[in-house]
Amino acid sequence: MQNGIAWLSATALRDAYHRKALSPVEVTETVLRRAEALQSSINAFCLIDPQAALAQARASEARWLRGEPQGLLDGVPVSIKDIILTKGWPTLRGSKAVDPNQAWDEDGPAVARLREHGAVVFGKTTTSEFASKPATSTALCGITRNPWNPERTPGGSSGGAGAAIAAGIAPLALATDAGGSIRMPSSLCGVFGFKPGGGRVPMYPPTPYASLAGFGPMTRTVTDAALMLSVISQPDGRDWEALPPDGMAYHEKLQADPRTWRIAWSPTMHGARVDAEVAALTAAAAKVFTQLGAKVELVETVCENDKDLLGRVMRGFTDFAFSSFTPEQLAVIDPEIVQRIEASRGATAISHLDAEMQRAQFARHMNDFHQHYDLLLTPVTAVAAFPIEQRAPEGYAGRDWYPFLSSFNLTRQPAASVPCGFTREGMPVGLQIVGPRHHDLRVLQAAYAFEQAAPWAAHRPALAEAID
Repeated sequence: MQNGIAWLSATALRDAYHRKALSPVEVTETVLRRAEALQSSINAFCLIDPQAALAQARASEARWLRGEPQGLLDGVPVSIKDIILTKGWPTLRGSKAVDPNQAWDEDGPAVARLREHGAVVFGKTTTSEFASKPATSTALCGITRNPWNPERTPGGSSGGAGAAIAAGIAPLALATDAGGSIRMPSSLCGVFGFKPGGGRVPMYPPTPYASLAGFGPMTRTVTDAALMLSVISQPDGRDWEALPPDGMAYHEKLQADPRTWRIAWSPTMHGARVDAEVAALTAAAAKVFTQLGAKVELVETVCENDKDLLGRVMRGFTDFAFSSFTPEQLAVIDPEIVQRIEASRGATAISHLDAEMQRAQFARHMNDFHQHYDLLLTPVTAVAAFPIEQRAPEGYAGRDWYPFLSSFNLTRQPAASVPCGFTREGMPVGLQIVGPRHHDLRVLQAAYAFEQAAPWAAHRPALAEAID
């Protein structure tokens, strides 16, 4: 039974607590045991706090026994990516350059909402340093590995979250995405990941990267992600740029009629080169929407490649973000990241604003695109997970193996990664579902419809199944 507990969804856990068939303490003990047992194999966590987790679980158990659960996630275990402020724990951002000896006396907005709804916050997942690389390997925490094959990468920067969810450690993970950091590891690890639209989930503290970023869920089911979004999208006055709260119970509104959708399927988006197996699996996934009754049209070119635009926008952000770092701090940062920091030096306001004006034109182009299409489908990445010692897949350079992601950070559109099959080597592949800005619910509804037609949650890594 213990192994069975590990794979229960948040929704199933809530039901079991209500029926008194399970206790939050029993579930949390299972989570902690699995996290410890799998840590040496996949290294998904930089911090696990059994004492704090069990204290939260005991408080939750008492509430359920009184018949007074606290919110939507009472007693459900959740991990937090080590980019997000979490009271009582250091937030080191995967870097030795961050001083751990600070007060750490504040939760970020999403963490605060999770606690208010009774979630058991038990640990922090690994991230690439400053969430800036597509693989999760740092001098601070070491290498995080993919549960489907520990010799393959889980992607980044939310690699720890993706690995933890895929390995059945806990049902919910809170992660961030400023250039694909939720969607990429979700695809490579075979889990569901949702990047909310810009401003949907309040963020704090302020960061120059905020206009690119979204804080969102990584889960094994769409319903769990929608449930989590119902919680973390609630208002927080610390983020003055957040969208007005819509009061949406996303998890209660997932049913929709696909026959009303006009969908664009773009296998390359702007001429990207995609591995043949990934191309075949994602094309087959797109056909599922046709079978569901949606009108699906092939669109070879959606937009221009955003690589140069993203680089220009990021240059200004990076120069500002690291302007106060000392030589001593830079000396302990990944040399590749330092190289990017140095290349950003001297960014001017004029050049940055010029890039932002071009970004506005790009966003308008996508707004116009969605006048014709309710949703856009693409691969998530051009390849499946590759050997962990490689900086990029063989035959690809730089961002060329994940060319489908950052466009929707620039435009602040909601986007999800849904598992859609496995390569011959047994590695997961994801389909990306993109919606117009402010249409988070539509993306979740489309993901839910796909999940019902082509369920994925029963697929589990052998490495994780072996842990009891």
